[in-house]
This record gives sequence, C-alpha cells and structure tokens, in this order.
Amino acid sequence: MDSLTQIVLGAAVGEATLGKKVGNKALLYGAIAGTIPDLDVMANFFTDTITAIELHRGFSHSIAFSVMFSPILGWLVNRLERKANLGWKPWAKLFFWGLFTHPLLDAFTTWGTQLFWPFKIRLAFNSIFVIDPLYTMPFLILTLTVLFYKRDSKTRRRLNTTGLALSTGYLLLTLVIKEVVYKKFEQALKDQGIKHSKISTRPAPLNTILWNANIETPDSYLIADYSFFDAVPISFTAYPKNRKESAKMMEYPNVKRLMAITEGWFILEQKEGQWYFYDLRFGLIPRKDLRPFFAFTYVLEEVNGRITATETPKTDRDAQYLIQVLWQRIKGKS
Repeated sequence: MDSLTQIVLGAAVGEATLGKKVGNKALLYGAIAGTIPDLDVMANFFTDTITAIELHRGFSHSIAFSVMFSPILGWLVNRLERKANLGWKPWAKLFFWGLFTHPLLDAFTTWGTQLFWPFKIRLAFNSIFVIDPLYTMPFLILTLTVLFYKRDSKTRRRLNTTGLALSTGYLLLTLVIKEVVYKKFEQALKDQGIKHSKISTRPAPLNTILWNANIETPDSYLIADYSFFDAVPISFTAYPKNRKESAKMMEYPNVKRLMAITEGWFILEQKEGQWYFYDLRFGLIPRKDLRPFFAFTYVLEEVNGRITATETPKTDRDAQYLIQVLWQRIKGKS
C-alpha cells in the first residue's frame, strides 16, 4: 500500500500495543515501524532495474525480517525512552507488530509480498489497489482523533479499535468482492465460448467497483474490465503473446528473471527494431491518443551479449485525464 496508509496502520498498531503506557509516542513509533519495510526502494539507487524489482517487497517484507529486527529496534528505542522504564521487550513487541502488519497489508495488493522469505513464495491476493481512499480515509480520521484523548481514556481505545476493525473488515470484504467479480468474468467467457487456462483479476485504481482481468489463451492474453454498474456484456481485447517471435529473446537470463517476476503474465514485443517487455499484472493506462500502454513497460537492450532492462518513464501521464476516464468507467457502460 502507499506510504500514508502504512503509516496510519503502523500508528494504530503501535497505539493498540503500548498506547496505554506511553500515549502518543506509541503512535509515533508505530508509524516509524510501519514505514521501515518500504526502505527497500533504496535498492533502486544501488543496483540494476531487474534486481531492484526482485528485492522490492522481499526480505524487508517477511516474517523473518520482523522477528530479526524487532528486538534490535526495541532495544534502541528503550535506550532513547529510558524515562518510560519499560524495558526492551514491550518496545520490541510494538516494532514486531508494526513491521509484520505492513507486509500483511501489502499481501492484499497486486504486487504482493515475500512474507515467507527465504522461500520464493509471493503472496498476492490482488483484492485492493495500492491507494484506496475507502480503506485509508476513515482509518486516518479515527487514528488522528486518538491524539486528542489521554492515554488512559476508554474513548481513545475505542476509537483506535474501531479504526483497526473497519480497515480489517474492508480488507476481508475486498476478498468477497473479488470472488464475485471472478465469477462474472468466468461466466462471460463461458457465454462467449472463449477457451482459457487462467484468469487473474484485480481492482482498478482507487476503488473496488471497477475491476480488470487478464485471461490467458493459447496464443494471446485477453484483457477486460467490469464495473458493478455495467449494463452490457463484458468485452475482451486480445493481445498476442508473440512467443514464437520472441523465443530467442526469452533465452536470455535477465529476460527469464523478468518472466519469473511476472509469474508468466508478460508479453514481449518488437517495434521498429526495439524490444519491449510488458508486465501484464498491473494493466493498461489510457492515453488521450486512445493508444493505451501497459503500466509497467521495460525497454530491453543488448549490451555485450547481456540484456539490460529500463522501465519506461510515466511522467508524461495526464492525471486529470486519467481520473476522468476512471470515473466514467466506474459509472458503468450502458
């Protein structure tokens, strides 16, 4: 999830753990704990694109990381907060839950987490977008309100508990919604006589009303979307896999690494002599020229017999246009 959401979750978990004993400092240190796992993005400055992708939401988002670093952080904070006279164990408990709930929340997103590192299992429920106001805003308001009550206040504890309960309930609801949506796509494929091997669904940005789907067929991937307000059948757009054309490119070790990262949801395409790698897991981004592009696209170049990947920049996107298109599509097709 986005940084703000993780800060709010960490703060609420910190409050639930030590709020009664240290007051607002529990919120502060919980917020810090909720931020720490995402420091893995620093790898972007020290390594190549593919390695950085592999490291993202890896070790720092694992149970092992939470277990290993919570005692260290607890000891450090205990040294800083000697006046609280708690000892390192309560602080370590706060940091464990702050560190652990971060990847637990991220597991509901499309990117997922390697919660069970060092085992190469990426847990991704694909049920919530990385920014979802309906999850974050009520949680944020309740957590901020906690600040204005004394640490031994029953109202303070109720507010914090309510924030945690509402946010958790919403997460569980997204799993139910995802199952309903999956059946909608499955039925549409059956009705249209489309044979397929796999379906992957995920919510569109900022909501859980509009959903996107990738469907694998022998020669192509079908991409479609569905809003709960749609009054017309689901339509599918085919994108060729190009497996025969890209067979040689797929033999390069770095390309194989990208293929493994996408868990098979990828397209390799050559345009004007240049190879592109599309990660299909995050869908398409609309453009004003009506030629959508994949959210995660990598330019592949051969240097001394080795393939390097460079992510295409997204700075030219028109945010206002994207929001308008998203809103119109959420309202449904008729």
